[in-house]
Amino acid sequence: MSTEKPMEVVRNLDVPRYMGRWYEIASFPALFQPKKGENTRATYTLKEDGATVGVLNETWSDGKRSFIEGIAYKADPESDEAKLKVKFKVPPILPVFPVTGDYWVLYIDPEYQHALIGQPSRKYLWILCRSPRMDQEVFDGLVEKAKAQGYDVSKLHKTPQSDTPPEAEQGAQDKKGVWWIKSLLGK
Repeated sequence: MSTEKPMEVVRNLDVPRYMGRWYEIASFPALFQPKKGENTRATYTLKEDGATVGVLNETWSDGKRSFIEGIAYKADPESDEAKLKVKFKVPPILPVFPVTGDYWVLYIDPEYQHALIGQPSRKYLWILCRSPRMDQEVFDGLVEKAKAQGYDVSKLHKTPQSDTPPEAEQGAQDKKGVWWIKSLLGK
């Protein structure tokens, strides 16, 4: 039986301020992400209802863009904790089966420039930044915060990011959600 302490989550997240593009600086490898992904990023857009967030996750493998779209919403609308649910419709050939995951904001700096994202099982972890590069000192501080939350940071892998991030138009073959299938095949 695990005796891990409960994770601490950001309270009173300024959701409109959190919107926009975030670059994946490092993460735990996940089955649902391409093994050779680079320039991986997420773009969040607040929907008109003010309660849901559009999610666009993009990555490039061998020069080709793959992406998947979903929505995020507060797990408990009455709570002040930044515990969100993210729902994607996969597989792409039958987009009627939603897959929902936890997205907990464990840390955000006061300027909303870098963040630590996890979930309750501690199987997934992401270090995000508003730019494709992060100072080593900031990175090390976020790794220490993850350790303090009970994460095995030896699983953390840095995500290759270009000095000039590609635009969506680059990588002519958009593959909506195909990364989900490729990841199951070990690609």
